[in-house]
Amino acid sequence: MNERVPAEVFPPGDWIREALDDRGWSQADLADILGRPSQLVNELIAGKKIVTPETAKGLAQAFEGTTAEFWLNADSAWQLHLKRSQAPDPSVGLRARIYSKAPIREMVKRQWIEFSSNPSVLEKTLLDFLEVQDLNESPPVLATAARMGTGYDQFNASQLAWICRAKHLGRAVPVSRPFDKRSRQVVWDSLRLLMADPTEIRHVPRVLSEAGIRFLVLEHLTKTRIDGACIWLDRSSPVVVVSLRYGRIDNFWFTLMHELAHVFNGDGREDDPAVDIDLVGEAREAKENKPERERKADEVAEGALIDGETLDDFVTRVGPLFSERTIRNFATLHGVHPGIVVGQLHNRGVHYSKFRKLLVNVREHIVQSALTDGWGHRMPLAS
Repeated sequence: MNERVPAEVFPPGDWIREALDDRGWSQADLADILGRPSQLVNELIAGKKIVTPETAKGLAQAFEGTTAEFWLNADSAWQLHLKRSQAPDPSVGLRARIYSKAPIREMVKRQWIEFSSNPSVLEKTLLDFLEVQDLNESPPVLATAARMGTGYDQFNASQLAWICRAKHLGRAVPVSRPFDKRSRQVVWDSLRLLMADPTEIRHVPRVLSEAGIRFLVLEHLTKTRIDGACIWLDRSSPVVVVSLRYGRIDNFWFTLMHELAHVFNGDGREDDPAVDIDLVGEAREAKENKPERERKADEVAEGALIDGETLDDFVTRVGPLFSERTIRNFATLHGVHPGIVVGQLHNRGVHYSKFRKLLVNVREHIVQSALTDGWGHRMPLAS
């Protein structure tokens, strides 16, 4: 739609001069009437002063038949008229494009990029971070399987920035040997030995490294709601990232096993990102709304934590009269932490409010051994 521009615009000074002529007043008379200095009236008429709300109210009282709004609007229209003759500031539009592509303030705060008041420099910094040549390009991080709570169809700017950062950091994580998907059972068996004691979680990075899988912890950004991701640096270099958005033991283990299911299934190696809505948090997505490979990853993760038939039998025998004692006994029998049992029961509709103390936080145990970006752990700026 074309902007409508008045055919002719007059400065407020012209209206004041005309009103003075009609009344036979001098500028000094108006100054006396307003109780203001003569210099103010002179500068208003000369266009050297803008009409403030206080001045507009005075003019409306001095010139009967006018309103304060009339004088304010007259001044605003004149100021806009003057600005139209000036070339627009291109830096404003460039900054708007930059801020629409990424959460700049949060990225600067997290020290992912360095801020510059020069929009051209800031644009170059963001382009380097996204690894693109133009802001209209899509970053080359589409080969990503991410588990998050916002849907399956697309990434928003914050999610994309998080995934780019994960890819940058993934390159810095060493592995003991090349990845071989035939190591799946070895990884599963090794991780099972770590599920009973929260402190044993610190060994997860080593177990995955020995299987050629890079592991890192990356705190989520506002509005991302991502719990974890499976990213491929190339077709044989998987990276598993967890955000510890909740930090609970049930969330950690389910997210980890879900992403490992993607790794061993080869999901996300092509340009077809797979995403999964959070199943451990307060909001759970119905399984029928998930892509097939996401449902399969969920099933693999659940089975890796507690065998489905075994859990079904426990629910049938004990439910709905679950107690902390029965949950602890069941967890000990099957070599997992009771918080994992509570999480799996929650996925089956058993609310965990009265068992919340079993859902211990494991963040402190994993960040001591994994490459971590967040909660005060600062990594270098993106190169």
